[in-house]
Amino acid sequence: MTGGHAHAPAAPGSLGADVPDTELLAYLDAMLRWKNRRRTELAALDEAALEMTDPGERAALTPDVTLSMTLWQAVADRLALILATWDSGRVGEQERRRITTLVWGSLEQPGTRGAQSLAVSLPEACRLSDSLASSLRSRLRLDGADPDLAGRLRSLRQQVERIADQVALIPGSRRSSAASAHAELDRRLTDVTDRAARGADVGGLLAPLESRAATIERDLIVAASARAHAKADHAQATREVAELTARGQAVRSLAHRAVASVTPSPRLGVPDVTALGDVPTEPAELSAYRERLGRVERALSMAHAEYAAALDRLEDLTERAHRVRAALAAAGSEDAMSTVADQTAAVLEDRPTDLTRLEALVQAQESYAKTMGVRP
Repeated sequence: MTGGHAHAPAAPGSLGADVPDTELLAYLDAMLRWKNRRRTELAALDEAALEMTDPGERAALTPDVTLSMTLWQAVADRLALILATWDSGRVGEQERRRITTLVWGSLEQPGTRGAQSLAVSLPEACRLSDSLASSLRSRLRLDGADPDLAGRLRSLRQQVERIADQVALIPGSRRSSAASAHAELDRRLTDVTDRAARGADVGGLLAPLESRAATIERDLIVAASARAHAKADHAQATREVAELTARGQAVRSLAHRAVASVTPSPRLGVPDVTALGDVPTEPAELSAYRERLGRVERALSMAHAEYAAALDRLEDLTERAHRVRAALAAAGSEDAMSTVADQTAAVLEDRPTDLTRLEALVQAQESYAKTMGVRP
């Protein structure tokens, strides 16, 4: 905690890393204190926002108040899972790795069906919550009549530097807008800092600048997480293409065998996943591409099931024909059905085998065997 307000602790390790028990315990203790302090702060911020007399100002604050509360609930929900995994310290390596996965994995949107992802990790959500709370306090003028100007300027400088780090992570071809926003923030902050150094009153300039910085940092954090998700989705889609390519080749082989072995045979097309082209990198295109992969997978499953069923039917009828002929022979009753048995054998030798005729011949022998009291 710094400056009388909640400030999230640094998170240990990385996704899936094994972190010592002592570090995890210290982090959990600090996070629980942060959660409780931030809940109290948000209640005060919400109350202050509701008491604003200017409807325009109140409406302008609502999105950030709502987002702050959403982030807090997502953090609280994730902390509950981490504490359940921690189990009062009864953890081994596997549990410790699960905890860091929970810390660094994406949070879920609270209160939504299907656990919709917020696209930010626990540390990112806490950092964003800190920035939003600081911005809201300034905009609501809750820091007192004589705020810590130097501290606010220092905090803004740190935030602008974090934004610069986020901008550097954006691919060059898509960086211009974010870079322009950072340059504007840096210029405005430098101007405000120079004015303050000359003794000017900059109180009216700080709050809008803090609000703008919080919005930009929030958007960059969400965008960075979205890119990370897209990268993981791209890798997953690439694996799916490889798997569907292999499956497609196998199903086509199965289809050729079925068509050559039986008649009537299914006439389903077997899709070729390579016809979809290369896996795209743009999130929107990748999402549509993965939907098409899903349709290919369903079509392959259907074709597989139909062609396999046709071959299974041939195998089943073949076994039944052999069993009933053997049973009739063992009972000395094969002479009356010898012609049918010979016809059955001839049909079985034909390729493709006429399944409709074969089934009729097998059923005729099974009916005769049942009449004679013979059990195949």
